[in-house]
Amino acid sequence: MRPLHHRRPPHRRTAALLAAAAAVPLAAAGCSGAAGADGTQVVVTTEIIKDWTEIVGGDRVDVETIVPPGGDPHSYEPSPNDAAKVARADLAFTNHLLLEDHPLIKLFDANVPEGAPNIALAENAEPYGAKLIPLVEDVGLDVVWLGFGVRGETETRSAEIDIRLTGATGPGTVAMFLTDAFGIPEIYWNTGDGIDGTDVITLPPEAHTHVNWTFTEPGVYELTAAASATDDGATTAEVGEATFTFAVGVNPREVREGATVLDDGHTDLTADLDTGAFVVRDDERGDLAPADVVIDVPTRSIEQIPDAEAFAFLGEPGQELYQLPQAVLGKHVHGEIDPHVWQNVANAKAYVEVIANALIEVDPDGRDEFEANRDAYLAELDALDAEVAAAIDTIPEANRQLITTHDAFGYLADRYGMQVAGFVVPNPAAEPSAQQVEKLTETIADLDVPAVFVEPNLHARASVLRQVAEDEGVEVCTLHGDALPQDSPTYLDMMRQNAAELSRCLGGDS
Repeated sequence: MRPLHHRRPPHRRTAALLAAAAAVPLAAAGCSGAAGADGTQVVVTTEIIKDWTEIVGGDRVDVETIVPPGGDPHSYEPSPNDAAKVARADLAFTNHLLLEDHPLIKLFDANVPEGAPNIALAENAEPYGAKLIPLVEDVGLDVVWLGFGVRGETETRSAEIDIRLTGATGPGTVAMFLTDAFGIPEIYWNTGDGIDGTDVITLPPEAHTHVNWTFTEPGVYELTAAASATDDGATTAEVGEATFTFAVGVNPREVREGATVLDDGHTDLTADLDTGAFVVRDDERGDLAPADVVIDVPTRSIEQIPDAEAFAFLGEPGQELYQLPQAVLGKHVHGEIDPHVWQNVANAKAYVEVIANALIEVDPDGRDEFEANRDAYLAELDALDAEVAAAIDTIPEANRQLITTHDAFGYLADRYGMQVAGFVVPNPAAEPSAQQVEKLTETIADLDVPAVFVEPNLHARASVLRQVAEDEGVEVCTLHGDALPQDSPTYLDMMRQNAAELSRCLGGDS
């Protein structure tokens, strides 16, 4: 039996963690013993994990889930009652790889009882045969897509990294903010009301996030930032100040001779906790020193301030300003590895192996039952894997294109021979422009897809996709990503429904 990572392991670089699978024995004080009269108390984050745990554990487990049925683990906000549930756990499972919102991970790490295994399933799945793939983002913006990132070691996965604005120069005011799925801005930096120590954006370890940047006047701006990591209230790492240069509505190549101009692609201003310095991490160009970079905010980025009270901090409605958009609707904090591992059925088998071994460690008297349940379910998963592959194989090859509301189906595409085509997401700080809708229309028309796919639990992200699909006469179908179907809430049912829907909507023989 392979050892498992548990009980708030030190958080390492994601690539090293996934490659090394360092051994941390599960057995510890309070980790072993027969199930009590009410069974082993297991607390999990999502209903998908609950389904697997109940199948393997049978009558020897009592499983509670924190994210409710149909809920979104990316954005769920835990309650005090959730903390009480976690505090009763003999064993806890999260998916992690930054699937769950950071407050949910902190809830588990702060409240799982001492000695009870607290296991991140995705991080433990690779040694059991799971194939993990990078999370690749490609949004067709005509300006640079600029966010923030964190990398390097922290004491635990519950650490928080604050990136603070410490200085700003330029001809106008600057705001950095994020808009949620309903278009409401959360302001992190705003020079319009001064720099007083409250201009902070907070990220979990090994994460990055997308944000909006706005500038009220053309010219050259310099923003200076510093960062620090805190764990259990104590500062554990510092990142020294760095200054980032923005060319707003002026020629960026005249700002600093020899500098690299960032005018397209995906870039993060990244706090490196290991080196104590900032880097500008660009998908195409790699790591760049802040002093060697000029970020282009061109005249074509001009937008009008929406006529909504929530955006009054930017200025008067209709006033023009320069904007680099966050591009992805809603709060979108994630790591470098796609966390939706279970969309490949073969990967779900690895999760089941991890769950079975954890249950055996906690309740060794149940070994025979756990292993029998595990083996029977693994056989069902083998059959399901073949069933999903066969259904998708009936789809004409030209139609095997996925346009969805949520980047949750990369594993499904990789396993079963499909392509995630994606689409241009509207600028979330304002109503979609005619140009943005046109790009989405062109994507659907160019691929000549018969259908696009929405998730039932993510209605707010689907409005533009639905609109364009209706305009193009394209069918809108349903896929389940992070939440089980409400009419048949099991993983087997979810994957069968997804396969049948893909086949039916994309011209296969469902």
